[in-house]
Amino acid sequence: MASALLTEAAGGGARARGPVTLTGNRAVDPAANRRLGATIAFLRDHVLIDPDAGDLVLATAVRHLAAVTLVCLPNSTTDEEPHRTDSGDADGATLHRAIAFIEGNAHRDTGLADIAAAYVTPRAAQYAFSRHAGTTPLGYLRRVRLVRAHAELKTADPGTTVSAVAMKWGFAHQGRFASAYRDAYGAPPSATLQDADR
Repeated sequence: MASALLTEAAGGGARARGPVTLTGNRAVDPAANRRLGATIAFLRDHVLIDPDAGDLVLATAVRHLAAVTLVCLPNSTTDEEPHRTDSGDADGATLHRAIAFIEGNAHRDTGLADIAAAYVTPRAAQYAFSRHAGTTPLGYLRRVRLVRAHAELKTADPGTTVSAVAMKWGFAHQGRFASAYRDAYGAPPSATLQDADR
């Protein structure tokens, strides 16, 4: 797996320490081995074979695989300690800049490193969201994308499908999209789409 993807998935913990690399090819424990295998199987069987999977879905799948790889395989971040500056940079201003970036770029292939941008390290962005918003930067991005999918379903043209809207906004797993949508809006996405058709 490309070192740049691993570095981004690690939250940029190596900004000054170099790129993140795998230090072994055996899972850290049997549970990690099962998790990595299940992730690869899901992506292979449900995402990569879907001809309607757009660029946003594929980019999200790659980032997900990188994150799971870092949790499951030994890597150069295992012994890293967070920098004190990361914690100090995790203020409200950081959060507001990151939110503005997410709001303006939710339709693009966006990852943690993009959200942190030139202002702070990705780890500082993670701290800011955790402290001030009770979520992660990527969790907030998923919420924004869910809101955008909801708005699109409410104003959809006849013939629009829930699956197409979900894929457009980076949701590859239809069941998870439907569950998150139901939790947020109290109804399945198909009900919103049916109301739009009337």
